[in-house]
Amino acid sequence: MSMPFGYASPEQIMRDRAEYARKGIARGRSVVVMQYADGILFVAPNPSKALHKISEIYDRIGFAAVGRYNEFESLRLAGIRYADINGYTFNRTDVTGRGLANLYAQQLGMIFTDSIKALEVEIVVAEVGDTAQDDQIFRLTFDGSVFDEQGMAVIGGQAEAVAGRLKERYSEGLELPQALDAALSALTEPGGERPPAGQLEVAVLDRGREHRKFLRLAGPRLERLLESAAAPTETPAAPESGEGAPPAPETGPPIAPDGDIDTGSAG
Repeated sequence: MSMPFGYASPEQIMRDRAEYARKGIARGRSVVVMQYADGILFVAPNPSKALHKISEIYDRIGFAAVGRYNEFESLRLAGIRYADINGYTFNRTDVTGRGLANLYAQQLGMIFTDSIKALEVEIVVAEVGDTAQDDQIFRLTFDGSVFDEQGMAVIGGQAEAVAGRLKERYSEGLELPQALDAALSALTEPGGERPPAGQLEVAVLDRGREHRKFLRLAGPRLERLLESAAAPTETPAAPESGEGAPPAPETGPPIAPDGDIDTGSAG
């Protein structure tokens, strides 16, 4: 049986679609999503004020994406509709990051298999829990594959290099300034200059907030946070014993202070 002109095997078609999607995603700047002491942090270099890579999906759920904007924006809106309908029809607690990740996996996998071209997107769905052990971070690729990440996730161009630098600085329980410093160090190439606050998109899922946990950090608040992240933490050295050290105070029986003793009661 002769093959028709222009025939390509299914395996070759899938490889071509995957290669096409990877090239499109690689052109985008990376996004870092990582846990910190009080929640989950999102950091992305983004000079645009109108086109967001990081967004809120629901009360406890955040969304981050790289790739073609119109494609991941349609996925974001589909996730919001799914969350609103399920939260209204059933209960707000029934809307979970895992459920959204499954929804996106089905959509991405169906488009990758049935459409002429795959979506040039890679996304992260993160849900903050009542404790750090309850936090969830899901990374989804253009073909619908889902990865349950532990502690951090990196998507976009140069993701492997950024993830390698982030692993060197990441540890559990980082405070927000230290977590932001680690994320920016990972996103900045060695010898490069960190982007200013005006070219960063930063948000958190703060487990300490009431109801809606998503909070976008911008303007003076972000600038102060960047200053705290850049400030070195120095601990004063203890004076050495011997010459040059101040004499130790003489010890003796405790002496009551002069005057009346403050008992803490209002007079």
